[in-house]
Amino acid sequence: MSRSEPSTQICPVCGGDRHRVHAHATDIEYFTTPETFTYHHCAGCGVLFIDPLPLARLTEIYPPSYYSYHEGSRGLVWRIKAALDARFYRRVLAGIAAAQVDVLDVGGGTGVQIDAVRSVEPRFRSGHVVDLDPRGGEVARAKGYRFSLCRFEDLPAGPAAHLILMLNLIEHVADPGSVLAAGAARLAPGGRIVVQTPNHDSWDARLFRHASWGGYHCPRHWVLFDEPAFRRLAGECGLTIERLDFIQGAPFWAVSIVNAFRRRGWVTVDRQRPVFYHPLYRVCLPLFAAVDILRAPFARTSQMLAVLRRTG
Repeated sequence: MSRSEPSTQICPVCGGDRHRVHAHATDIEYFTTPETFTYHHCAGCGVLFIDPLPLARLTEIYPPSYYSYHEGSRGLVWRIKAALDARFYRRVLAGIAAAQVDVLDVGGGTGVQIDAVRSVEPRFRSGHVVDLDPRGGEVARAKGYRFSLCRFEDLPAGPAAHLILMLNLIEHVADPGSVLAAGAARLAPGGRIVVQTPNHDSWDARLFRHASWGGYHCPRHWVLFDEPAFRRLAGECGLTIERLDFIQGAPFWAVSIVNAFRRRGWVTVDRQRPVFYHPLYRVCLPLFAAVDILRAPFARTSQMLAVLRRTG
């Protein structure tokens, strides 16, 4: 349990106190702390939440090597993902009837996803990254994007955005509802919000439930949804889900499998050599991406990708 934050055991989504212990987990990716954290399952809204929240420990649990602070390598897996992202953004942007498109990426790090939108959208006008860590700001600004170092809920009033990206974000925050509501308030008429977030109702989540499942991203994922819980919260925030797809969750599979090998003493992973640099991780990533892509039309994978618009 965290040494710096008191336990509340109150669901950060619905405020309920009816829950059960779901699992215990440790940091198996960056090894920022040896502590064990507890995930609870809320009986009221169905989310998983970590308790206590390590609110005061962000600089500790997000190390300088954290993936979103770096552009990353551009190998085959990256190129395939980039092609899929481009196809997805073309489809979303086709539904936005604006002469010019302003993009806001919440938790966007270096602005990689704005790059992807810019590459396929001739109407692109501006990009704005909002993030809590300054390490991505230098890169984002060098690309010509505005960078705001603050919580999205605290962002000063400004121009509305036609496309708001919240990719791998709402699971990292203490109050996902406030973040989604802030997005709805800042959305231009006819605009869209794109949310990507883990789904805790999946094969790998069940298989590795008591083995620090990679989707916990412990202790950095604080709230995890399944589809019904996410749909409920979106509606409460004045948003309608236009489309929701289950997409590949290969990183969760890969992290979980490398950890299983590590626990048996077959591989070495530690703070000096995080899991993402291990050869086994790089083998698992394309393999399980293919597995999930093939089964996604018929099963709930461990990642959800949703397109939302304002209700009414």
